[in-house]
Amino acid sequence: MRLARFRAGGRSGYGVMERDGVCALSWEPYDQKAGPDELFAAGEFELLAPVLPSKVVAVGLNYSDHAGEFGLEIPPEPLLFLKAPSAVTGHRGAVVCPRRSRRVDYEAELVVVIGREARSVAEADAGYHILGYCCGLDMTARDLQLADGQWARAKSFDTFCPLGPWVETEADPSDLAIELTLNGEVRQSSRTSRLIFGVPYLVSFISSIMTLYPGDVIMTGTPSGVGEVTPGDEVEMKIEGIGALAVTVE
Repeated sequence: MRLARFRAGGRSGYGVMERDGVCALSWEPYDQKAGPDELFAAGEFELLAPVLPSKVVAVGLNYSDHAGEFGLEIPPEPLLFLKAPSAVTGHRGAVVCPRRSRRVDYEAELVVVIGREARSVAEADAGYHILGYCCGLDMTARDLQLADGQWARAKSFDTFCPLGPWVETEADPSDLAIELTLNGEVRQSSRTSRLIFGVPYLVSFISSIMTLYPGDVIMTGTPSGVGEVTPGDEVEMKIEGIGALAVTVE
């Protein structure tokens, strides 16, 4: 099932992607239930970021080839950082390069969407707390990351966390192809089987530190091939069995 958040007719809400469009389930605020016949065809709605997380937990250096391209050692435990929820934007949105940065990079990632509150979850029980998966771009002001020595500013500018196009509830994240193209040219290509710390371990590890709430997301890390974007670029990433997320750069 593909769960989407969308805007149509001046309202935003949640629905299920169908072959002919999106079938509305509920309108924001959440007590406004949609009618059983509210189906919007292509061209009648706009996809939004599929979730509005209370927090975005990201994992650094979770592919060995990515650590290698930066000359960094693989961490013994997941290397965590946070992106501001206000950085979230959706499919076909714009990534705005901040004036104070001279270099912004793309990083394509598999994103875990939490469905049930998770606190100190055992690795074997992680799946029970997962709603599904989506595509995500961890946009990074690389020069500011290096200058600051920590990552909050570099990772959290508005529009620096595109998510979408929807949440796929049926995907198996253990071995999916992940690919990113910049202006039609393949720049990143890998498989989620190459993650150093897999999805169940990450849910268990992170939930032992902080409670994860429904709608929270975990960005699982990026493979090698990260690179710079400039205004006018078109970035698209795809994950097998999930979908494709596209943004423009301004």
